[in-house]
Amino acid sequence: MTPSLLHKPPLVSDTEQPVPRWAMRLAYALPLLLLPSCLWRLPFALHFEMGQIQERGLPPYWVSVPYVLALSVLTEVTAILAIGLVRGWGEVAPAWIPVIGGRRVRPMAAVVPAVLGGLILTLLFTNVPLGGGRSLTAFGVSETVGYTNDAWETLATICVAPTAVWGPVIIALTMAYYRRRTRAAG
Repeated sequence: MTPSLLHKPPLVSDTEQPVPRWAMRLAYALPLLLLPSCLWRLPFALHFEMGQIQERGLPPYWVSVPYVLALSVLTEVTAILAIGLVRGWGEVAPAWIPVIGGRRVRPMAAVVPAVLGGLILTLLFTNVPLGGGRSLTAFGVSETVGYTNDAWETLATICVAPTAVWGPVIIALTMAYYRRRTRAAG
């Protein structure tokens, strides 16, 4: 007997063409993969520095609390939206959405924003270590944050490192979506 807490995928797919098993698993794993970074961020809203050595200090609470909460919620919402690339609501808009509800989603209407988003996420969360506490990022060369001890740095790395795969995962899911949807049309 399987515990009812574990989610089982639907027995019959709600998509026109079968979704590759790897894509289904990856889409459902993405929100869980990004959750540690969202949780890592939350203490910063209340000015707990999580072992980081802050040179400039943190913004006031009226800025940090809404910013950090909004960033964490936005991260999870966009990760959950990626599930639409493997489910039927990514092919036919849900009926509750005004104007477009119940209409078929054109493949390129989902593919173009998803690929652009995946490329942006890849640029934002990819950095190349240069040594000497510096990294090359999309914003140029930046100094890496110092930590009071190795335990905090390890925890930060474990929590934040999965964000580096966010963009490539979105792009891979989008390519699987595109192949599946254009094969169905042709």
